[in-house]
Amino acid sequence: MNTVKSILGGIALSVTLATSALAAGVDVNASTTGLAMQGYDPVAYFNAGEPTKGSYKVTSTFDDATYWFATEENKELFEASPEAYVPAYGGYCAFGAAMGFKFDGDPNQWKIVDDVLYLNLSKDIQERWVSDIPGFIEKADVNWEDIEEVAPAKLLE
Repeated sequence: MNTVKSILGGIALSVTLATSALAAGVDVNASTTGLAMQGYDPVAYFNAGEPTKGSYKVTSTFDDATYWFATEENKELFEASPEAYVPAYGGYCAFGAAMGFKFDGDPNQWKIVDDVLYLNLSKDIQERWVSDIPGFIEKADVNWEDIEEVAPAKLLE
């Protein structure tokens, strides 16, 4: 009986994630536009402690994605060590990655854990993720090995 409840719960969660992703406009993604994090400055999360829109005039490219920065100083910090600032799972939703999916992360739904920036799809999803951050990170890390190179739409099939 617990197995059936677990399976049904997983199906319900997958439907919720897919519905949320469609409502959030999944097409705004570095994989389709080339612009990472919808133009938010990845360094600002660490030094300003909040989402900060970058400028199209202050940019850098890393892993085929263009990042915008609020200041030249942030751009320099990023270029010195991009891995320290880019969000986990390529900027996709951390909770979605834990479930085996790739949905765009919302730059306004974020958290830094152990010096790593994590984004989530929406406020509701962020609240679920926060309920067991270590557990979801562990699941996402394992899943990411399998889904990193898979197109987001393929994971929904």
